[in-house]
Amino acid sequence: MPRLPEVHRADVTDEKILFFYDRLFGPDKDPAVDHGTIHATPGDWWTVFANDPDVFGHAVRGFALYRGATVDPLLRELGQGRAGFARGSQFVFSQHCKQMRSLGMPEEKIAAIPAWQVSDLFTPLERAVLAYTDGLVLDGGRVPDGVFEVLREHLPPAEILQLTYITAMYDMHATMCKALRLEFDDVPERIAEVEIPDDVQVADLSADLAGE
Repeated sequence: MPRLPEVHRADVTDEKILFFYDRLFGPDKDPAVDHGTIHATPGDWWTVFANDPDVFGHAVRGFALYRGATVDPLLRELGQGRAGFARGSQFVFSQHCKQMRSLGMPEEKIAAIPAWQVSDLFTPLERAVLAYTDGLVLDGGRVPDGVFEVLREHLPPAEILQLTYITAMYDMHATMCKALRLEFDDVPERIAEVEIPDDVQVADLSADLAGE
């Protein structure tokens, strides 16, 4: 379950939040108890963000901003989907795979996103968008000049800025979903010490490696 409490419908006083509760869950449901949005997601992103109406409102305005951007929606979604994969957020990756599909991206291209570097399915601009996304998410904004030059060849400055902002915004959402264990990122930590059976005698590993 999420690491922060979910806000019950009865405790919501902000009209913006109630609007989205009604629209996404239905007017007769308490989404903090009766989970499930019209998009087939658990929906606890909404009920957890409702803990602070200002944060909720700012996040929702961000969604409105990116949907009004002029950059090609398929390029936008390619960046968002790759950001989710690179950050390790199943929720962000899964949702934007669906969005790419709805915009007409072929299944084989969606399936190739995790290993885009060795795929020949993407155009030079799409490869640049994927490389740019990796630079933003995996390299903390270090983007090689060659990658940026391809973007500049194909996109006007306003659309490069939009792509940068939207991709970075979804890197943030992916990070927050993992940290707060929201939606499909509500999973336990998988990196832990592997227990050795009690009947196995443990040798000095460092001595073995040193050849002693």
